[in-house]
Amino acid sequence: MEDFNTQGNTPLLGIHEDVEGAEEKQGLTSRIWNESKKLWIVVGPAIFGRISLNTANFVTQAFAGHLGDLELAAMSIAASVILGFTFGLMLGMASALETLGGQAYGSKRYHMMGIYLQRSWIVLFTCAVFLTPIFLVATPILKLIGQPDDIAVLAGTLSVWLIPNVFAMVFLLPLTRFLQCQQKNYVQAIACFAALVVHIFNTWLFITKLQFGVVVATIILSITWWIPVVCMLVYVTCGGCPLTWHGLSISAFNDLWQFFKLSASSGVMMCLESWYYKVLMLLTGNLDDVTIAVDALSICINISNWELMIPTGFFAGIGVRVANELGAGNGKNAKFATIVSVVTSLIIGFIFFLMILLFNDKIALLFTKSEQVLDNVQNLKFLLAFTILLNSIQPVLSGVAVGSGWQSTVAFVNIGSYYIIGVPFGIFLGLVFNFGIKGIWGGMICGTFVQTLILSYITSKCDWDKEAREVSNHGEKQSLIEK
Repeated sequence: MEDFNTQGNTPLLGIHEDVEGAEEKQGLTSRIWNESKKLWIVVGPAIFGRISLNTANFVTQAFAGHLGDLELAAMSIAASVILGFTFGLMLGMASALETLGGQAYGSKRYHMMGIYLQRSWIVLFTCAVFLTPIFLVATPILKLIGQPDDIAVLAGTLSVWLIPNVFAMVFLLPLTRFLQCQQKNYVQAIACFAALVVHIFNTWLFITKLQFGVVVATIILSITWWIPVVCMLVYVTCGGCPLTWHGLSISAFNDLWQFFKLSASSGVMMCLESWYYKVLMLLTGNLDDVTIAVDALSICINISNWELMIPTGFFAGIGVRVANELGAGNGKNAKFATIVSVVTSLIIGFIFFLMILLFNDKIALLFTKSEQVLDNVQNLKFLLAFTILLNSIQPVLSGVAVGSGWQSTVAFVNIGSYYIIGVPFGIFLGLVFNFGIKGIWGGMICGTFVQTLILSYITSKCDWDKEAREVSNHGEKQSLIEK
């Protein structure tokens, strides 16, 4: 295999053990600065790309909110719940590429990254085919779980027009991870920003000026998601990744079952997290004055999701850093990267915690002018602020799990924390004791808090040198198999 340095690039990390020793001899300030630079190479573009794409959803729901309360509620259910359920599962399944690709890059098995990318496409395409019927029968499903008929019917109609988004995910999510493992996710950031600019113009033109309505807004959103897919496909397949992309290969079908098992455990881990607050939206459908309650909650969740792009950027960054360091056999560097990432994300989360407490009512005006909805949003600001603070830690720890390959363990943690503690506690407070939306959300925050404590304990007790040896041994075995 051609040596990486002959390509005129610099690896994301040092490969040899003496690099780890040299870094330990540096002062703490210097080490933090150097680690932060490595981390932000991935985190910066990841945050920018995620914010750009999530802002497209944000824009669509904001325009829907100005069409009416029913349109906002239906779009929130369709985009945040129906599409969100699917996105959570496929996002998790794509993280298998993050684990294997990051470790392959760290151990210089560059050619395998293109094979892993194609395996991920195969697995996610199969998943998308099986998930599509959910969008076709969304209306009866929503009625069955207690949503009002008018919201369920309109949300079901919008869900059909979101099916193209599902197949955009098949390519978008693996391509994003493929590029970020090579510190090339600036391509994703540029492509997503271009998509956002086009989306804002199209939404303004067709919804505000031509007044086509919420269905056309949904179609525009589906088109927008394909723009970064096309851009990244062109970049990867037309010479942008000469080390890692060697064209389509039949080898992608080899060892597919092992890749699927890791994808499945990753999918379970991530979708249990992603679905958690979608359950909050569905439980709100059982409250009185449901349209106002769903509108207020959807605004809070949109604000939370927008800010969540920052810690999920750290999720991507620390996943790559840990996978690369473990692939290179540098356990202590993986540990140090974890500490720097958690502390940095927590500081940023605390800043947003304060901003929500101070400016929550101003942000809500972007979505609606309804006084009832605005009052409800203002009443939820403390819960929103604490959710954002907790979410500044939890995704980073999940990223460490992805980089280390602990997805199966974290899946069990998520089941216990979210669905044995959080959801029942939320139902108990919100519906049994009639605390309403505050009770439901407050109970579910308890689940997030428990999950964060458990992941913190697991990470703090990890033997990083042992993890590095196991990953290196696995890489050597894979190299022998590939030969």
